[in-house]
Amino acid sequence: MTKILVIRFSALGDTALLVPVVRYWAERHPDTEVTILSRQQYAGLFLDLPANVRFAGADLKGRHRGRKGLDLLLEDIDLRQFDAVADMHGVWRSRYLTLRMALRGIPTATIRKDRIQRFLLTHGLRHKPLRPVWQRYADVFERLTADKGMRKMCSSMPKATDRENSNEIGIAPFAAHKGKQYPIEKTEEVVRCLTEQGYSVLLFGGGDEERTVLHRLAERYENTRSVPDMQLSLREEMALMKDIRLMISMDSANMHLASLVGTRVVSVWGATHPMTGFLGYGQSIDDCVQRNLPCRPCSIYGNKKCRYGDWHCLDIAPEEIVANVSERSLVAIVKRITTLDS
Repeated sequence: MTKILVIRFSALGDTALLVPVVRYWAERHPDTEVTILSRQQYAGLFLDLPANVRFAGADLKGRHRGRKGLDLLLEDIDLRQFDAVADMHGVWRSRYLTLRMALRGIPTATIRKDRIQRFLLTHGLRHKPLRPVWQRYADVFERLTADKGMRKMCSSMPKATDRENSNEIGIAPFAAHKGKQYPIEKTEEVVRCLTEQGYSVLLFGGGDEERTVLHRLAERYENTRSVPDMQLSLREEMALMKDIRLMISMDSANMHLASLVGTRVVSVWGATHPMTGFLGYGQSIDDCVQRNLPCRPCSIYGNKKCRYGDWHCLDIAPEEIVANVSERSLVAIVKRITTLDS
């Protein structure tokens, strides 16, 4: 059996985007064993994949930290067992491992991030969307194995949907960087509007500071719960997302986690932009809430300072987000009526 090592250490959202690509590949090649090498805490992402997919955890803050730690990692995963390596990360850690394997004569392929095109996009010199990240992952498999069938993945991509029988709305207002984090006072207004309309709200987030903010917010409104207070595992949070009506999320990991379980996401974009290729798998551009400003996008990851100092891109009215949710509900009602009439 051919054995392929797939490397992607972080971040959570980017790693989540890898899941549907690996699933598609593994289903097409049941005689190939795929080993995902990633952070141990991401193991829950890869539990429901075909039997020929396995997971290998890396402790990048402990045993596998630094170059010597990566050498130990090569020993732990037994480099000699693999026939090919797909580097889906393209950072120094993954490149070091890939180089070590290439020196042993093992075929390798590394993701192409098109940094020049990203630069042009964030400086107003390009106005066309970049290739989606999940398609870039598929490209790596294609270059590594000459499997042209990976190009068909786009046409077979399932679309995320509303859970019409659920009255729960998920809200994930936080993100890794300020440039793509919705102001908490506006988030509170969204919660207030939704609860007044009869929805129950689940607040998603992580970390001590986020936990405190969400806990206080949940205490202020009826039918509102803070998910961090439930102390769920990654897998349990994803199961919770699978049962909600839809998710309201920033350009963050929660958008991608909801996408993995097929839940529609109303995504809110600030400094970043869906054109950068990070829109959730199966999500629609019509569900993206954003301001049409000439300075957007100013960065790929939202980690740069606002050139004007006011984050005007995040000045999105809560009513606009709530209206998007309400429109989805109206569409669902019309569909049900149409079905009954027919």
